[in-house]
Amino acid sequence: MTTTETKIKKPKVVKVPTDETVVADADVATQVPKSKVSRISIKKDKLALKEGVDGKVILRIRVRAYESKILDSSVKQIMDTAMRHDANIVGPVPLPTEIKKYTVNRSPFIYKNTREQFEIRVHKRLIDIINPNAKTIEALTNLSLPSGVDIDVKMM
Repeated sequence: MTTTETKIKKPKVVKVPTDETVVADADVATQVPKSKVSRISIKKDKLALKEGVDGKVILRIRVRAYESKILDSSVKQIMDTAMRHDANIVGPVPLPTEIKKYTVNRSPFIYKNTREQFEIRVHKRLIDIINPNAKTIEALTNLSLPSGVDIDVKMM
């Protein structure tokens, strides 16, 4: 080791049985704030809310469309309406795109071996509204969405 190089000590992380984590260095021991612990508990609470535990009512909206731009605009419209009425919203969650492929003969006689392939893509989004009130549900039922958008609503 030359005179210009210095040895850097890496802090050691020590697990303590409480909810706090203590970082131990050679000279100074400091405590990490409890914000990390509260984030974990908040995530667990969100999972509990999704499952409908503790008597929570969840309004699950599943939106489907052939065009993704129209779908995104209608999802934004649904979310704006729900936010106006102070509803708790989880999502939009993009679901996997469903692809349907069709193969068709180009010609029935001479060129029978040549075929064309067509596909239809169905884009999907999922929105959960937790504990909606009557005004929120009424506003969502009166919502006017563009044609080509399919909406499924379930109460859980």
